[in-house]
Amino acid sequence: MTQRTFFKRPSPVTLADLAALTGAQLADEARADRLIAGAASLDRAGPAHLTFCENKKYAAQLEQTHAGACLVNEKLEGIVPPHVAVLRVAEPYKAFVAAMRALYPDTLRPTSWFDNGGVAAAAVVHPSAYLEDDVIVDPLAVIGPDVEIGAGTVIGSGAVIGAGVRIGRDCNIGANASVLCALIGNDVIIHPGCRIGQDGFGYLMGAKGHVKVPQAGRVIIQNGVEIGAGCTIDRGALNDTVIGEGSKIDNLVQIGHNVVIGRNCVVVSQSGIAGSSTLGDGVVLAARIGVSDHATIGDGAQIAARSSVVGEVPAGARWGGSPAKPIKQFFRELFEVERLGREGIAKLKSKPSGDGEQT
Repeated sequence: MTQRTFFKRPSPVTLADLAALTGAQLADEARADRLIAGAASLDRAGPAHLTFCENKKYAAQLEQTHAGACLVNEKLEGIVPPHVAVLRVAEPYKAFVAAMRALYPDTLRPTSWFDNGGVAAAAVVHPSAYLEDDVIVDPLAVIGPDVEIGAGTVIGSGAVIGAGVRIGRDCNIGANASVLCALIGNDVIIHPGCRIGQDGFGYLMGAKGHVKVPQAGRVIIQNGVEIGAGCTIDRGALNDTVIGEGSKIDNLVQIGHNVVIGRNCVVVSQSGIAGSSTLGDGVVLAARIGVSDHATIGDGAQIAARSSVVGEVPAGARWGGSPAKPIKQFFRELFEVERLGREGIAKLKSKPSGDGEQT
């Protein structure tokens, strides 16, 4: 089987162009015309590749790399092999991302999986739906009554857009996603398999059975949001569930009804946010975090992986643990428990046995 790539191969660019693009300084101007035709990691790069290094723990790989050029800071510049052109920059990874975005622009957002233009014959679009020009609808997608979709948006194969949904311009709704009871802004990416706008989990519990509570709210997804594959976002009960502008949500995240997530938040995979919780702007939730219902996390707070959040987290705080607490306190308590455990084991080992001998 021949090896292939799923994205367009970059057009070669000179080191001078890359230096201008990334704000880096080319250490040897005589190499300005050297061509770079792609990017790779330190250990896989070849003479036509750009790579980067900003952490000394990868110094051994840097010393042995075969790359054509390397983005590197002043501290590591001295160990770059002579055959590698040095692009000196304060933040190598940030510069590398800028270069990658220029070299591989077609990786930045999904396109039609069917290489389709316009509405596919096998799609089902209700006569009352309104689609602006340049909307792409892949085969087997279903668009319900009174839906409105903006120009440049792609609806993936098998996706279902429920009645009355509004989707802005230049969005992408992934294959087999479902979007109900939602208003979606511009430049939103919803990856395959997401479930947006279904019932929130609300029941009036009782000994004779659990009575379903009506969920009559909506989901509001603001501009520039990206939602990873397999996420579920429930619509509100009375208030709306809101995902703020520029927020990024990883795969397999559950967001309950009435949750409000602020602008530019990051929620990492396998996290769950229970109903009526609020995240301020710029909040970061690491992987596998549980947020209890009606919790509040202040602007800019960061929560460590595998934590559980109950109650209120102050703005700018760094918390961790279960239940979550200030991260320094969490580590102090953890070290104290380990110390007590070691002392307990030592006492057991030194305790005399029944015949007078130590164990």
